[in-house]
Amino acid sequence: MKFWQAITWMEPEQMLAVAAHAEQVGFDGLMLSDHGVYPRDIRSRYPYSADGSPPQAPDGFVPDCWASIGALAAATRTIRLAVGVYVLPLRNVFEVARATGTLAILSSGRLVLGAGLGWMKEEFDVYGVDFATRAARCDEMIGVLRRLWTGGMVEHHGTHFDFPPLQIAPAPPAAVPVYIGGNSSAALRRAARLGDGWISAGNAPEAVPGILAELTRLRREAGRDALPFETVVGLGTSLDVAELQRFGALGMGVGLSYPFRYLLGERSSVDQKKRYLDRFAEDVIRHCR
Repeated sequence: MKFWQAITWMEPEQMLAVAAHAEQVGFDGLMLSDHGVYPRDIRSRYPYSADGSPPQAPDGFVPDCWASIGALAAATRTIRLAVGVYVLPLRNVFEVARATGTLAILSSGRLVLGAGLGWMKEEFDVYGVDFATRAARCDEMIGVLRRLWTGGMVEHHGTHFDFPPLQIAPAPPAAVPVYIGGNSSAALRRAARLGDGWISAGNAPEAVPGILAELTRLRREAGRDALPFETVVGLGTSLDVAELQRFGALGMGVGLSYPFRYLLGERSSVDQKKRYLDRFAEDVIRHCR
């Protein structure tokens, strides 16, 4: 089993030092978060909390993920770099294709595009993007991205995207892996149909076996069960080695350690974060390889 560390909401000036240390002690990946803007007035309900409250405050740190990954790629050599998750249908498909294609090259293929629909209608309103059609636009956008990443002249004439022959260069050596995020039934179906992997929004341990089985069933129905597919599972309680080993046998590929904010408090020092990574490597990673 592999292990990633979420660096969501952490102090940006600490990211490079923490990333280098995570790689050194044996972590396999790092995961950032994404939002474009955070409007003051929000009525939308966050789908993964009991009362609909979002996990972040308006002044929570959400640095630009592509700029951050560029810096992280230069500060590391082997660790994978993921966004979990990028609000894909909020953005311009050509800008995403260019940014991710370039980062895939500069990181030597370590980039993972975690894609989600987004939940905050007010954010879409600020961008002037239709919230109601985001699911269909996301599905079509994934296909467009994969065509743009192949290189050469590409044209597309679809429902939400329509463009003449054009080219984005340089193209990455291979398509950027797209992992679909979300715990809903629709997100699981989307991951099975379109994804190279799935990213959970946090799960109680007792829910994990059922989700893994459902993803296997859905991928088989979609005729994609023979293709590579990685599951990234963030567990909402303390990680137990025996339980992780059991989940690994059921097909869980990556265990995601929660953001430092949940582990160490709202703010913590680089040394505190390094000590946590050291303990995790000793107590968990070395027992689950």
